[in-house]
Amino acid sequence: MKKARLVYIVIISVLLILALILCILFRHELKSLSTLSEKSEGVYTMTYDGDYGFDEFLKTGAGSDKDIEKYVTKRLLKGLPIQINVTDAGCTAFVTKNEKGDVIFARNFDFTYAPMLQLYTKPDNGYASVSTVNLTFAGYDMDNLPSTGIGINNFLTLAAPFLPFDGMNEKGVAMALLAVPEADLNKDPDKVTLNTTTAIRLVLDKASTVDEAINLLRQYNIYFSGDITCHFLIADQSGSSVIVEYYDGDLQTVRSVEEYQIASNFIAYNDVNIGEGYTEFERYDRVEEVLKSNGNSLSLEKCRLLLNEIGVRDGETDKLQWSVVYNLSEKTGEIWPHRDDSRLWDFSLQIR
Repeated sequence: MKKARLVYIVIISVLLILALILCILFRHELKSLSTLSEKSEGVYTMTYDGDYGFDEFLKTGAGSDKDIEKYVTKRLLKGLPIQINVTDAGCTAFVTKNEKGDVIFARNFDFTYAPMLQLYTKPDNGYASVSTVNLTFAGYDMDNLPSTGIGINNFLTLAAPFLPFDGMNEKGVAMALLAVPEADLNKDPDKVTLNTTTAIRLVLDKASTVDEAINLLRQYNIYFSGDITCHFLIADQSGSSVIVEYYDGDLQTVRSVEEYQIASNFIAYNDVNIGEGYTEFERYDRVEEVLKSNGNSLSLEKCRLLLNEIGVRDGETDKLQWSVVYNLSEKTGEIWPHRDDSRLWDFSLQIR
């Protein structure tokens, strides 16, 4: 009897030690998952605890989605496989000011279906940021959604730092991707290659101004995940803004001659104006009309109304997945899903 009891105590002790070791090894991942919260169906927030190895990733980059999958699987998911999924999207974004003169960066993300995650990060060697992640990119769908807290099905959300579709950092720099019909870039064999979402992570983690963001992006090649070519709208708290496009073999920048800047799903460089053929020009014109009629000064309420109005519909299908307004001057904002601003919530980088 004593021998059996001793064996039992030894087994329990070993299991406790193993559990302790696992908790220590996975402490950042477990703490991150403990913050995963569901705001409503398919809408989540999470704070990533600790560093996610982006500086290490920048040494080699990724030439394909498979390369990113391998890195994320090894570095963040501890061997749990991930498959990056991308489909086409149509979006609108603009930079303006509010009635107080604060710089505002507003953005719609239109997509077939996209559960969303608002992610807070603070890397060891970079700026704190808040970003919005399309969780279909991590393999989730309508029939397979995260729950809350620490569950095995939630581990894929740990890939989120590498998958931002828009965001703002503590220096007041914001960036968003928007699909365009084509892109052209000559690859430099001496440069590391990033994809569209890790290019956003680069800027959020490392850039304090628009000019710094441009200089950083010029140091890397880019490939477009899922062959969905994109351009970027970038702005900072000074009011400077730029559209970054890859055209004529190089990174091109488009500055606005107006006090505002608008981006939609067409190539703006050199007035090429090649669109996807899906309301991109109508959406652009409507934003410009509203901005001009309001003297380039929109309250949050007017931003909400405008974003809800111009969200893409495909017949009976509402493709507007989320809308977000970043205040680059105050480092605050508000975000809401599916044109439903009754589910809106405020956020701030200053309290993180």
